[in-house]
Amino acid sequence: MQKKVKGKYGEEIAANYLIKKGYKILETNFRFSRFGEVDIIAEHNALRRQIVFIEVKTRSDTDFGHPFEAIGQQKMQKIFQCAQAYLAQLRERKEPYGGFQIDAISILLNEKPPKIQHLENLEVL
Repeated sequence: MQKKVKGKYGEEIAANYLIKKGYKILETNFRFSRFGEVDIIAEHNALRRQIVFIEVKTRSDTDFGHPFEAIGQQKMQKIFQCAQAYLAQLRERKEPYGGFQIDAISILLNEKPPKIQHLENLEVL
């Protein structure tokens, strides 16, 4: 499977997983200038309107490392910058939100069904 196709497939799996967990998908592949993109932006806990920025990493197997190992500090900084831009747009539109966090989801396709791991509220250093 081509890298781009595999990534899109993993993002679909992640979005369906999040919906089943009660998340509302707000955006996919949100791009901000040269800083990069966020795979999924979702709302969690509708009462507090927590905005969650999610990086999805999909691999066929772990032969070249676990998917989470591909998320370094530089990538986290780019996600944080995109998150700040998205939140600024919400403030401009006067849309309230109750905070935000950055999560990561890994998808391993060699398992049936694909293995999903979700790390919540990652720190940006």
